[in-house]
Amino acid sequence: MVYDNPDGVMIGLEIHVQLNKLNTKIFCGCSTKYHEAGPNTHVCPVCLGLPGALPVINEKAVESAMKIGLALNCEIVHQTQFHRKNYYYPDLPKGFQTTQYDYPIAGEGRVVIEGEDGEHVVRITRAHMEEDPGRLVHIGTIEKSRGTLIDYNRSGMALIEVVTEPDMRSPKEARRFLDKLRNILEYLDVFDSSLEGAMRVDANISIGGGSRAEVKNISSHKGAERALLFEIIRQKNLLRRGGTVVLETRHFDEARGVTISLRTKEEEHDYRYFPEPDLVPMRVADRTARILGTLPELPDAKRERFIAEYGMIDMHAKALTSGIRIADFYEDVASRIDAKTCTPWVADVLKGELNYRDLTIESFTVDDIVGIIEMVVSDKITEKSAVEVIRTILDSGGHPLDIVKEKGLLKVEDDVVSRAVLKVINENEVAVADYLGGKEQSLNFLVGQVMKKTRGRADAREAREMVLESLNQ
Repeated sequence: MVYDNPDGVMIGLEIHVQLNKLNTKIFCGCSTKYHEAGPNTHVCPVCLGLPGALPVINEKAVESAMKIGLALNCEIVHQTQFHRKNYYYPDLPKGFQTTQYDYPIAGEGRVVIEGEDGEHVVRITRAHMEEDPGRLVHIGTIEKSRGTLIDYNRSGMALIEVVTEPDMRSPKEARRFLDKLRNILEYLDVFDSSLEGAMRVDANISIGGGSRAEVKNISSHKGAERALLFEIIRQKNLLRRGGTVVLETRHFDEARGVTISLRTKEEEHDYRYFPEPDLVPMRVADRTARILGTLPELPDAKRERFIAEYGMIDMHAKALTSGIRIADFYEDVASRIDAKTCTPWVADVLKGELNYRDLTIESFTVDDIVGIIEMVVSDKITEKSAVEVIRTILDSGGHPLDIVKEKGLLKVEDDVVSRAVLKVINENEVAVADYLGGKEQSLNFLVGQVMKKTRGRADAREAREMVLESLNQ
């Protein structure tokens, strides 16, 4: 089915990725490990823009930028150059931002996501390097702030800005693109997504018949989806009332789930770009082959390998490659347990329980899931009991075998189940008669009673077979 995009939604994203796994900032030797430090303690004359302080490019930052460009299927330029983007804002101590303008390090690329109607290509316009501004902390809401505090610890952190074409047709597709991008970046090991400021999103959105609005500095993927959903409704209502959608910059209020107008949108010429005289142009194309050789197996390639090597379905492969940690976790388990057996336990059961609790794979150990699966395979516990063990570990901790013993989850013998079946049939003559009269749902009731009498320790499939055998005698 082809998605017809009834509202004519066009969404383009500008994603600022902080290279926070580097040891130092992009143009100076200040440490990047500022997140637990006091305000304005990780600064120096260079990142504060003091007179006479000269920038020196971080070579590792350049290599990380090239890795990202190659992973996004971008062309790496022969020569790149930094510019000064001139504007005044309190979080920008120099009065300009050092960024790449008409010579970005990476040119056109593409990323494939799961769209509204199957696989969907999102074109990458460019990926360029720049420095992060400082951080503004408003006292109160942005509309009624009693004051603003400035922390320059973040100033000068290396950023990669990934700019897309307006190829996304719904907030859901935008969120899926952000999820895919974060996944690629984590595979590359260039940033830690859990840290404040690691990834910030500017979303440009328009609907048929209107101009675009830009929503700035969205801090989460869920927030981006919510902001875009609100913008679609706001713009549709505005056009319906005969109004005009103007080119403007808006702020997303996470607490209220609304966007707020900040200012009319600036154009490129408003920033007065000038070549940065203190940084010479860089020729990087000759490093491309070497950098390409250092790239790890990326999500799409790993997904294809999982399907071929472990014989799993595409749905499981996508779930298990949705993050480098879950992929590594699964491969550790598959090295100890038959892949066909362990795949649904990791991809469906464990991942589902983690998602329900908003936990990561680090909340569980390979040894624990292997131990649980082995008890199921050896017929010591039922699948239902195994799920209970997993939930108990996630909620309260503990060792699988200890939980099985404490909760009495060891599987009962067949003769115990047989006695339970006979007892249930004798005690439920009406249900038996209904089943024999053609009411199939009565069978489920009888099996449920057997499971109740065995306190869930019988295998449901075996109990069903025993009930059927007794009824058909």
